[in-house]
Amino acid sequence: MWLILAFLSAALLGCYDSLKKKALKENAVIPVLFLNTLFSSLIFLPFIVLSGTTTWLDGTVFQVANGGWEVHKYILLKSVIVLSSWVLGYFGMKHLPLTIVGPINATRPVMVLIGALLVFGERLNLWQWVGVMLAVLSFFMLSRSGKKEGIDFRRDHWIWMIVGAAALGAVSGLYDKFLMASPEDGGVGLDRMMVQSWYNIYQCFMMLAMLMLLWWPHRQKTTPFHWSWAVIGVSVFLSTADFMYFYSLSLPGAMISIVSMIRRGSVIVSFLFGAAFFHEKNLRAKAIDLALVLLGMIFLYIGSH
Repeated sequence: MWLILAFLSAALLGCYDSLKKKALKENAVIPVLFLNTLFSSLIFLPFIVLSGTTTWLDGTVFQVANGGWEVHKYILLKSVIVLSSWVLGYFGMKHLPLTIVGPINATRPVMVLIGALLVFGERLNLWQWVGVMLAVLSFFMLSRSGKKEGIDFRRDHWIWMIVGAAALGAVSGLYDKFLMASPEDGGVGLDRMMVQSWYNIYQCFMMLAMLMLLWWPHRQKTTPFHWSWAVIGVSVFLSTADFMYFYSLSLPGAMISIVSMIRRGSVIVSFLFGAAFFHEKNLRAKAIDLALVLLGMIFLYIGSH
């Protein structure tokens, strides 16, 4: 069951990345990110209110547990990690082709794997190791494809922003496993709906501060903001993808290294969007990189059974 949820999350995440690229086109990054966190918060706010004031959601997958500072301090830290990743990722995605950003993000599970091996003692079999190696190979091939578009992976600061976003995303993935795992397994054992609901709200307030302090005073001198309906789509697809992701991690036997790798399969969806709607270049070479990522997903799926 956790594998099915991980694959569904990956498909929705690909739609999220594509709509994010659309929302950021010739648009100011900070207001777009603030609105994304705002709409995501509005999606989960009713669940918080209903869970705290009624019994309607008791016993359902949408119930949000209560907790004090001893719980919220962990969620607040997650908000900081995720928002830092998003800020870097949004700026990088605005200035880079979607068919470059997607495969780079697909290497995130390799970082998660290293952490999972060191922190949680997870062990992969031969099939899974082959899948990881294919993902690593795809990254190096992608750097060669990028050179044909004038993108130097070593000197382009937008590339480094995407890499930084991927690294922080990997940290967030490992932290999620820590939050979801029971105390007996070395974790905190937090309610997944509580984590997802409140970390969105904390991020919204953080982005509001960034909006008022960093963007608003200089809005006349920077890229202007214009409304795009894709902003709402970003929040809806991300919230649904994350819901399935957290639900997957909360199930017995779920491995963060495998779930994270499957989620990066979202690159397939975003690649198709980049080719069909953004008319990006050098697709044949990038398709080979994408095929390696897909093949890696298959090896991981076989190895998990």
